[in-house]
Amino acid sequence: MTRILAIANQKGGVGKTTTSVNLAASLQATKRRVLLVDMDPQGNATMGSGIDKAELEYSVYDVLIGEANFDQAVVTTPEAGFDMLPANGDLVAAEIELLDLERRESRLKELLAGVSERYDFIVIDCPPSLNMLTLNALVAAQGVIIPMQCEYYALEGLSALVDTISAVSETHNPELKIEGILRTMFDPRNKLTTEVSSQLYSHFGDRVYRTVVPRNVRLAEAPSYGLPVLQYDKQSRGAIAYLALAGEMLRRQEQVAV
Repeated sequence: MTRILAIANQKGGVGKTTTSVNLAASLQATKRRVLLVDMDPQGNATMGSGIDKAELEYSVYDVLIGEANFDQAVVTTPEAGFDMLPANGDLVAAEIELLDLERRESRLKELLAGVSERYDFIVIDCPPSLNMLTLNALVAAQGVIIPMQCEYYALEGLSALVDTISAVSETHNPELKIEGILRTMFDPRNKLTTEVSSQLYSHFGDRVYRTVVPRNVRLAEAPSYGLPVLQYDKQSRGAIAYLALAGEMLRRQEQVAV
């Protein structure tokens, strides 16, 4: 059964797009069939996967508003090999145009319903704000992965996001739940990091992934080469962390299935 996961956080700069790209690449490396959907008008996940957003004939925008179909827009990433619905600045217009369309909050869900059987995992990179694009992602997803730094302001943002997920679950998508919380840019030498980690475990228990993503130069460099870190430097701490995350997710899924 296909698992559809939104990577979301209303706070920017927490490693959301980094997680989307590298989780997709790591799941693909485990021989799973993966689709990455870029729902951020900045198109960073698109560029970070080796696809030039300026050269796109069709993007996720065209599919959402009905001007292209999935097969016209989907591309295969050149190095990692996962499929992608890419994005560019055109997606900004979708914010306005979706308001005038029927079933505006479920356009992405309807789109993915027609192709989900092709994939084991569909990963959706959300913009760092609560808007119609994020709402579409949350309505389409079964679970939300929340990347966050272990700092004080991140906890405040997490509280707001949990409220949002709860509201979407009540009004649009009763299947939606928090899949897991991923600690990024993790530095165990920092006292605040360990304090925030402790608070996360006390509030969310086993929904906090054991895997942590450390601060890693290779992880930061990889997007400038249009590569997931697994293809840029598979021996790096960042690559090892995202492979570990993929493994942890797969084990959790197997336990639920049993």
